Amino acid sequence: MSFSDIFKSNFIENVTSVSILDMAVTLVLAFGLGMFIFLVYKKTYSGVMYSASFGTTLVALTMITTVVILAVTSNVVLSLGMVGALSIVRFRTAIKEPLDIAFLFWAIAVGIVLAAGMIPLAVIGSVIIGVILLVFVNRKAVKNPYIVVVRCDGHDSETKAKAFLDGKTDRCVVKSKTAQKGSVELNMEIRLKDDNTDFVNTLADMEGVSSAVLVSYNGDYMG
Repeated sequence: MSFSDIFKSNFIENVTSVSILDMAVTLVLAFGLGMFIFLVYKKTYSGVMYSASFGTTLVALTMITTVVILAVTSNVVLSLGMVGALSIVRFRTAIKEPLDIAFLFWAIAVGIVLAAGMIPLAVIGSVIIGVILLVFVNRKAVKNPYIVVVRCDGHDSETKAKAFLDGKTDRCVVKSKTAQKGSVELNMEIRLKDDNTDFVNTLADMEGVSSAVLVSYNGDYMG
């Protein structure tokens, strides 16, 4: 080993393994596609409480994945170490909306594809995925389902309430029934004929009915 070999650093040699131009172009594209994913997420969000931080996470995740894959593709030894390092990472954040998982995988996939140099695949694929999500997620049902919770004092008032709802709605199905002494609670799924909900006021004023509650229902939550 010569004197110059002592000061030879593999770290310095790795500085030029990825060119500045490649890094700049890839990160700019990652930022642009990450923003596109964020905008699609914002337009298609249908949950209870919108989280702006999750949208920002999608942009950051796209860019971070791109940086990691750029490093991995430039050095085989580093790729093995990266796999070992990432295998011990554990994420504890709960995903509340099933669609959020699709956006997370979308952001990661775009970062991987961009860093691999498949720019047309990343751009065209993201546009197609975004259009599909915008079309299907924002598609409104012809008649939105609702849940009516009715409290009444007995069988007679229960029958009258059910008959009244049958006449005021296109569809009325009993989902659950709770009976106690002097009290009956019905949970019924209905389809409205129009946007008029004044029939709930009439239902609550019926003899034997103590309360009537109408809530929207999409299969995941009520509110």
